[in-house]
Amino acid sequence: MRLILTPGQAADVTQGAALLEGLDARAAIADKGYDSNELVARIERGGAAAVIPPKKNRKVPRAYDEHLYKERNKVERFINRLKQYRRVATRYEKTARNFLGFLHLASILVLLR
Repeated sequence: MRLILTPGQAADVTQGAALLEGLDARAAIADKGYDSNELVARIERGGAAAVIPPKKNRKVPRAYDEHLYKERNKVERFINRLKQYRRVATRYEKTARNFLGFLHLASILVLLR
């Protein structure tokens, strides 16, 4: 699991390559926010399948494995469990370093349950 903290106005796709760095997987599952030609090409160059639904504004929609995409629900449930920690939901920490540290701690607590 990897967590990368970005400013609120930054697009998700800007961190796609960093999240995939050094991982060996058969498939990369992501939401529409990660749909870009560059990221999909990078995933496929690494030998994995890009399971990313195409954005509505794509001129030529890409095919993706809709059945495998349902596995993304596990990530969504994990994020919702993280948000149960008030400190994560309200972001009490002033610095990004401290907030990311607490995100790691909360992630460990969720995974140990």
